This record gives sequence, C-alpha cells and structure tokens, in this order.
Amino acid sequence: MITKYLRDNLRALAGWTIGLGAFLTMYLGIYASIKDDPATYSAQAMAKYPGALKDLMGGLQDIGTGTGYLQTVVYQLIVPMLFVVCAMILANRAIAGPEEAGTLELVVTLPVERGRVVLARFAGLALGLLAVAAVTFVIVWTMTRQVGIDTPFGRLLAAHIGLYLLALFFGTLTLAVGAATGRKAAASAVLGVWAALGYMVVTVGRGVDAVSWLRWVSPFHYYADGRPLYEGLPAGDYLVLAGATAVLALTAVLTFDRRDVGV
Repeated sequence: MITKYLRDNLRALAGWTIGLGAFLTMYLGIYASIKDDPATYSAQAMAKYPGALKDLMGGLQDIGTGTGYLQTVVYQLIVPMLFVVCAMILANRAIAGPEEAGTLELVVTLPVERGRVVLARFAGLALGLLAVAAVTFVIVWTMTRQVGIDTPFGRLLAAHIGLYLLALFFGTLTLAVGAATGRKAAASAVLGVWAALGYMVVTVGRGVDAVSWLRWVSPFHYYADGRPLYEGLPAGDYLVLAGATAVLALTAVLTFDRRDVGV
C-alpha cells in the first residue's frame, strides 16, 4: 500500500522537488552578488520593509551574512510555507481526496484493517516528504559551497530536519482532519488557519503579551525558536514536533476506523 501511494503521487513529488530545487538554486545564487558588500545590502533590506514585515521575514538584521541570508531566504517563511503546501496536497490525496472521488470505498471493502490503510498512507506521506527534503538539502548544501556561505554542515542539516518535521506535522494534521471528515476543504482550512495564525504568533506577536503565550501551541515555535542554523540541533523542540505528529497519526487511525465511509 505504501508503494502504491508513492507511485500514485510520483508526478506530484517530482514536480514539487524540481520546483523547490529551482527556487532554492535561484535565490541562493543571488548571494554571490551580495557577499561583496553585505553591509550595504543589510541596510537597504532594513530600510525597504516596515516593522511588521521585518518581523514576518525574521528581522532581516543579519541578512547580509551567509547564515542570515540562509535563515531569511530559505528557512524563515517562503520555503517552509511551500513545504507545508506540498505536505497538504500529498496528505489530501491519502484519504479525503480518494473518498470524495469515490475510490476509497473499494479500498475499505477489502479484507484490510482500516487502521492499516491510514498508517500505510501516513508512511507514504512521510517517505515522500523525506525524499523532497533530502533532494532539496543536497541542493542547499551544494549551493552554499558554491556561493561562499560557510554555515557548518551539521547546522544546515539541523535546520533542514526541522523543515521536514514541520511539513510532516502539517501533512499529518491534514491527514487527520481528512480522515475525520472525508473532506479536502475542511482539512485544508484547518491547516491554513493553524499555519497562518501560528506563524503570526511567533513573529509579529512575539512582543505582544496578550498573544505571545500562544507560541506554545504553534508548530513554528518548535521549528525555529531553537535557531538551528546558529545553535545546532534543538532536540527537545524537534521531539515535541515529532510527538505531536505521532498523536495526529494515531488520531487519524482512530477517527477513520470509527467513521462511516459510505459502504
């Protein structure tokens, strides 16, 4: 079942890998023209964006440095959100999509436990995202060496592991909502609200006492607060993300096993 899920989504996985790889290659290549005068570029970036947008982009204070540029361009906003969207699309193709298309009914009539179906598709989702993360990591590592960014291999790997865990969390959230409702729209809406509000809380809302406490329920807090590009692997934070993902996977199994799929 895992192999079939991956085979059915091979084109999507290839498309996302190529697209993300092209994006990373293009934007990391720009650093070659920045490193000759990082102070000027940092000053221009700070002056260009208003305060709230600076917060959304991660502050921009050290964007002229190699690690700071990596943090802002790759690991802060755009690439994580692209990975989350990729995970959402793949997860919706696991349960909710086939159910809406009417093809899931045949699967659940087979002599296979429903929980096994969900776990197989969760495993396929995890492996598919891992393949995308592995290829893009190689691209990022190769490009950083070419353009003169000297971020250590271990810290770059730590940041990319976080990117994978973040995407897997949101993908599993989509899978769980899809398993509970059988609707792609509901799963996408829950992911969109949680992702948008969660990111806002840990960036713009960081200094607002009324909402800053909500960072503890935001996956982005555990993804970025440990500053892996600067301080290495934040094992505790990543374990929280992995544990929350496991809980969501179990929830998907339990809800799907008890729900009427129309057979």
